[in-house]
Amino acid sequence: MDKNNYRLNQYIAKSGVTSRRKADFLIASGKIKINGVVIKKLGTKVSLNDLVEYAGKEIKIEKYKYLVLNKPKDYITTLNDDKNRRTVMDLVNQSCSERLFPVGRLDKNTTGVLLFTNDGDLSQKLIHPKNKIKKVYHVFLDKKIRESHYKTIQNGFSLEDGKILVDDIQIVNNTNNKELLITLHSGRNRIVRRIFEFFEYKVTKLDRIVFAGISKKKVSRGKWRFLNKKEVGFLKMK
Repeated sequence: MDKNNYRLNQYIAKSGVTSRRKADFLIASGKIKINGVVIKKLGTKVSLNDLVEYAGKEIKIEKYKYLVLNKPKDYITTLNDDKNRRTVMDLVNQSCSERLFPVGRLDKNTTGVLLFTNDGDLSQKLIHPKNKIKKVYHVFLDKKIRESHYKTIQNGFSLEDGKILVDDIQIVNNTNNKELLITLHSGRNRIVRRIFEFFEYKVTKLDRIVFAGISKKKVSRGKWRFLNKKEVGFLKMK
């Protein structure tokens, strides 16, 4: 293929709008225009000289960027908020000219590793359940965890929406059994908090320290850094 010509779904993905798979849905739904004409045919070719539009706005191929944010508390993971609350985009929107999107989400009170990219295919790959991407959380509890509860979590148990199997759980040394490291690949909503709430513990602090092998090492709270080539390559091999 000519390097200046692309399949339309590839062009959309490279513009950072979404993944190629979801781009096919946008095309079939008549949401994409080329040179003012609605295009619904999958496999349509487009060149860099064409005007491609989505939601009434021109989209262009961008250079892929990847960064990690050490998310602070009290920021919500969304692109914008109609209640004018602080969002993670406030922390990274000056990082580059490309429009970046968070990979997955962290709730308002959870801190730590949050990736951003305009690479829609990689983002989709990292959040899809079938790929079982591991996350490591540092959990702070309001009281000591009982040994029986610890073993139940370690061995697996059921919540209202299905069985929970953690990849690993460890008590942090010298924390009076109130702090744990938990590794899991489930992407269910509030899953870590719900695990401990089930046993009537309150999670007083929750910090994601690793996501897909990327840590927040040397990144201060509220700050970010671009991933290096080795890290990006590592993510693409997931």
